[in-house]
Amino acid sequence: MSSVMRNAYTAVIARGESWQGSVQTEPYEAAWAVEAVFFVRVLEASGSGTAVAKVQISPDGMHWADEGGELSIQAEAGHLSFGRVANFGGWLRLSVLVPPPTAVTVVATLALKA
Repeated sequence: MSSVMRNAYTAVIARGESWQGSVQTEPYEAAWAVEAVFFVRVLEASGSGTAVAKVQISPDGMHWADEGGELSIQAEAGHLSFGRVANFGGWLRLSVLVPPPTAVTVVATLALKA
């Protein structure tokens, strides 16, 4: 019986960024990974709305399609949301819509496993 250690990597895709209106995270190339989990933690918030982050995929890091997964991000300091995705091809990012007058300052990470 052999055991295989899986490769794992965590990338910070937004650190201390203030999100208002329509925002997209930096794209991340992850073609080597089999599964991914997006995490978004709210550091500070103003307003009381709920932001919606859509998982997007891309073959080249320039042209994007909605994957179907969504994260609800509450405008509340300390709120943590996550979304899982698999079979995504080469590139990943979040496309976020924060309703006015809400703003959130966040840390967003992408945990990848092969």
